Amino acid sequence: MNDEAQRILLVEDDLTLGDWVSEYLTEQGFTVMHCTRGDEVLACLETFSADLVLLDVMLPGLNGIEVCRQIRQKMPTPIIMLTARADEFDEVIGLEAGANDYVIKPVRPRALLARISGALKQSTVTVEASSDIQHGELVINIEANRVTYQGKEIELSTSLFAFLCFLARHAGEVVDRDTVFKALKNREYDGQDRRFDVMLSTLRKIFNDDPQKPQKFKTVWGKGYLFVADAWCDKKEQSS
Repeated sequence: MNDEAQRILLVEDDLTLGDWVSEYLTEQGFTVMHCTRGDEVLACLETFSADLVLLDVMLPGLNGIEVCRQIRQKMPTPIIMLTARADEFDEVIGLEAGANDYVIKPVRPRALLARISGALKQSTVTVEASSDIQHGELVINIEANRVTYQGKEIELSTSLFAFLCFLARHAGEVVDRDTVFKALKNREYDGQDRRFDVMLSTLRKIFNDDPQKPQKFKTVWGKGYLFVADAWCDKKEQSS
C-alpha cells in the first residue's frame, strides 16, 4: 500500500461495479477500500482515513443519504454520491445531506476521475479568508464557517456554505454558471450540470425566499445568478 497515495473509501454493493471502480482508481494511483454495506461505513472510516468517500445511494443496511448525513456530522471528508437516478429529488436530498458532488450511473471513467479531482482540490482550498460578510440581517463568519440570519444560526453543508459565500461576495452582480463552476468546482460548466440551480433552490428554501417570486436569490435566465443585497435588510428599516 502506498502511504502517500490519496485514499478513497468506495461504498458500493454492486460487486462487479465496485471491483471495476476499485481497479480503475488503483491504476490512477489511489489507495481504495471497498465497503458493500451502508451500516459499516463509519466503522470503516475509523480504521481507514479516507480523503474522499464514493457513496452509492441504494445500499443494504443503511441508505446512502443517511450514511452521508452521519459522515457529515463527524467529519468534513468530501463525499461524491453515486446514483442511478438523474432526477432533481436525488440532487436536492443528496446536497442537503452534505454531499459535495454526485455522479450518475453508468459511471464513465474519465468523468469520475474529473469529479474526484475536483472534490479533492475543493477540500484543500478554503474560502477566501477576510472579514465577515454582512448584508442586512445575514452575517457570514468565514473563519468560523458560521452563518446567522435574523439572529438565528443557520446550518449549511460545506458546498452550500461555499456557494452562499461566493454569491454574497458578488452581491449585486449576475455571475454566470461557468464562473461559479471554475471558482467552486475547478472546472468549466458543461452546459448540462444543474447542481448550482438545485443548490440555489435549496438556499431559497432555507432562507424562506419564495421560489415563485424570489427576492434574495434570483436566476437571470440565460445569464446566471444574482444575490440581492437589499433583500436581506429588515423590512421595517427599508420602509423607514
